Amino acid sequence: MRHLTRLLLACALVVLPIMAAQANLVPHSPNEIWVLVDDKEATLEIYRGDQVIERFSPISLGRGGAAPMRIRGDLKTPLGEFRINRINNQSRFHIFLGLNYPTPWHVLDALEAGVITEQEADDYYAYLGRHGRPPQDTALGGDIGIHGLGRGDPEIHQRYHWTEGCVAVTNRQIERLASLVGIGTRVVIR
Repeated sequence: MRHLTRLLLACALVVLPIMAAQANLVPHSPNEIWVLVDDKEATLEIYRGDQVIERFSPISLGRGGAAPMRIRGDLKTPLGEFRINRINNQSRFHIFLGLNYPTPWHVLDALEAGVITEQEADDYYAYLGRHGRPPQDTALGGDIGIHGLGRGDPEIHQRYHWTEGCVAVTNRQIERLASLVGIGTRVVIR
């Protein structure tokens, strides 16, 4: 398994700079429904191809801000490209659209930065291979998604980033978002 981790790391060192140079904001098809979360603007936009069809503002992110690397408990929202991989319509936050965080790219970055060990990376890839989804109890955290307020305070939502690393919108907005997206929908957080 260590050989696989090293191979993936080597591939990432070649591929990631190329991917970073290319805009991940380009639709994969003219009718693709995808989501863009903009940390600086505190907005969430839903696209069909390259056309914005809905825009939510303000949104709330993690109290620790947004960052390319997240560590469990730091209250940061991870940056990157994700896929919705689960939907909980009975969440305490009204509706929860789970993201496939941590992605293999986050794991490779953390391995390279010395945040996780090779064994932890191997364990991550083994779990991903067995279950088809990332583990949620890693050193990088887990349970990241887009959700509503539930019974939360709309005033706090309007003024502050308050989540533990997720993206939050109002209950009405999460209902609208959930009506437009599904499992596999691409979400870009920048």
